[in-house]
Amino acid sequence: MTLDLNRDRRKEPLAALKRSLFFLAVLAPFTFATTARAAGFDCAKARASDEIAICGNSGLSELDTEMSALWYSYSRVPMAMGSNGSRRDEAEAFLTARGACGADVACLRPLYQARIRALKDQIDQWMTAAAKAQN
Repeated sequence: MTLDLNRDRRKEPLAALKRSLFFLAVLAPFTFATTARAAGFDCAKARASDEIAICGNSGLSELDTEMSALWYSYSRVPMAMGSNGSRRDEAEAFLTARGACGADVACLRPLYQARIRALKDQIDQWMTAAAKAQN
């Protein structure tokens, strides 16, 4: 049996990317959240009822921060031609649904949780595919 040392080296960049994305997703709520700013928008300029509710609720603000950090990571993932439009459509659908919730925290919280799960899943799928492509 031979040992392929280069195989482990090829996995190092992907492992580093995974660690970076994990730390960004986990630490972002603590790093970026402030009372005046949710990650996706400036609370001082919030006018829509959903934005005001997010700014006024620390739990929603943290979810918004986490989702924004994940979106930032996901938006940097290379996509096949045509997939960027789908990515934008998904983001717009989320914002439309968020607006439809208005100030209803019971509507906003599960919406954010579902979007966060979807973004994590999409990032994980890309990373899995990238790892397979490296082997």
